[in-house]
Amino acid sequence: MRRGRLDVFLHRQGRRGGAFRLLDQLRLLKLAVSLGGSETLICHPATTTHFNVPASRRFSSGIGEGTLRLSVGLEHPDDLIADLARGLDAV
Repeated sequence: MRRGRLDVFLHRQGRRGGAFRLLDQLRLLKLAVSLGGSETLICHPATTTHFNVPASRRFSSGIGEGTLRLSVGLEHPDDLIADLARGLDAV
């Protein structure tokens, strides 16, 4: 099986605060837009990659205040799941 990156968008109902509570609890996943490496990254598009896009356009494109972008790297899946579970428990 080929190993590589996978991008996933997590959409949580709610506001920006919930997304940031999740991000604050992560230990393994790195909060970053793109580093070009093999590690798993997570970002909040509404305040990073799409902050210049009007909110109405972001929303109609599926990018809400609770949206997080996850780029899955090469870490062990169990470690990633545990880190995300810790973050989700905060919201």
